[in-house]
Amino acid sequence: MEDNLELSFDIPDNVLDEIQHNIEEIIQSFPIPDDNKLDVIKKINFMYSQTKYLSVTDGLTGLYNRRHFQCNFDREFLRSERYDSKLSLAMIDIDFFKQVNDTYGHGCGDYVLKEIAYLALQTFRKTDMVFRYGGEEFAVILTETDIQNAIIPCERLRKNVETYPFIYNGQPFNVTISAGVCEKDSSILSAFDLFEKTDKALYQAKETGRNQVKAAL
Repeated sequence: MEDNLELSFDIPDNVLDEIQHNIEEIIQSFPIPDDNKLDVIKKINFMYSQTKYLSVTDGLTGLYNRRHFQCNFDREFLRSERYDSKLSLAMIDIDFFKQVNDTYGHGCGDYVLKEIAYLALQTFRKTDMVFRYGGEEFAVILTETDIQNAIIPCERLRKNVETYPFIYNGQPFNVTISAGVCEKDSSILSAFDLFEKTDKALYQAKETGRNQVKAAL
């Protein structure tokens, strides 16, 4: 899969927290008035929050990035195990994305990625977590959600993308997506198992015609 240009920072949260803590301690030791120290610390904290945001965010689409997906996916899987709660995963892929890049250019590919990211955020619930997994592929973690209720927003997004008026440099064109969806059940023993079954469902959706949502068997 092709990955269009993006800006992101892959820095673990614990490293960022340690850096911030050390900087604050250094500033407190400076022989300057307390008001000046407070002003510097406020600015450092703002820069820290911005860096932390960038470390979990895809620079092109504004969605959460792949590293943040893995952290949240593992956590939500363990939470589902502990509390015996519903958990579903969706993997979404843009159909024939390479053709979009080849026909209209990579700038158009970036435009398509950003528009679909926007449509995804408008379609899924606020409690669902939407990620750019990589290239033209997206992942959605749907907590407290069974397979039937996971399919509904995926199908809604599929229709929204199919009918969306994509226009780039005055040229209208159509885009479709395929999706695979899987619910955690007793046969799934790990987060990796859930991911693998979801990915296979996505593969089936693309191999059997694209522009459709497939549930894992």
